[in-house]
Amino acid sequence: MSNTIKKKAALGRGLSALLENADTDITSREIKPVGSVSQISLNEVEANPFQPRTEFGQAALDELAASIKVHGVIQPITVRKMGYDKYQLISGERRTRAAILAGLTKIPAYIRIANDQDMLEMALIENIQRSDLNAIEVSISYKRLMEECHLNQEELGDRVGKDRTTVNNYLRLLKLPEDIQVGIKVGKISMGHARAMVNMDDMADQLELFHQIVDENLSVRAVETLVKEKKEGRKTGVTMHGTDWDPEVDKIRDIFSNKLDAAVHLKHTGSGKGKVIISYKNFSDLERILGLIQ
Repeated sequence: MSNTIKKKAALGRGLSALLENADTDITSREIKPVGSVSQISLNEVEANPFQPRTEFGQAALDELAASIKVHGVIQPITVRKMGYDKYQLISGERRTRAAILAGLTKIPAYIRIANDQDMLEMALIENIQRSDLNAIEVSISYKRLMEECHLNQEELGDRVGKDRTTVNNYLRLLKLPEDIQVGIKVGKISMGHARAMVNMDDMADQLELFHQIVDENLSVRAVETLVKEKKEGRKTGVTMHGTDWDPEVDKIRDIFSNKLDAAVHLKHTGSGKGKVIISYKNFSDLERILGLIQ
């Protein structure tokens, strides 16, 4: 199997089917073979109204523009023919913007024809394949594909090359409070943290745990433990980071927590050092704990 075929397969059935179909390629009506690249004027290219991505980092655009000045546009954009000397982007808005910044007047492009429904699906799937998308951007694209292209989770999985469980895990992130979704977008917490919190029933508990994760730099394993204890009605508060989860350390934490009848946070590092943090509800509770220690 050639690298080209492998690359097309990775794009998902919906996009690859459209791009491999001669009926959707305007160049197939000319001498050029299907899939050939044409140089088109940048001032003839208009934005894709279905572009799901609205934020393009200026620093990243400047870096890409600098690369384009030296090497040119390595990966052609994909456009559809709108009329005489007029094209609409299907994919490649970031490359197009960077090419304009680099001072180019032309850009290499695959030229297709597609209806609006195909345009939306192609743009969304192409966007999902980007490696720099955060989990919320992927989730929103999945949701749009389902709602606007009338797909169920299984059909969506076929389009993007993911199993139904993976698709569902992304969609569930959109049930989290907005503050947590923003935290995922800006990298305060990972998708692993978020997936654990989705299993909590109470939004207030989710937000409280979110802030705890950020403040204490909790590992995903520690968050999973906290969520499990919360659902089982046990006292929570044991957290460890800096090393892999250690059942012996966890056992010591449980002894502390049971003896003091309080939430105990145990921070354990790889060097063997650490901190024991005991939580108390009020001053009277603090005096009670002090009496147990003395």
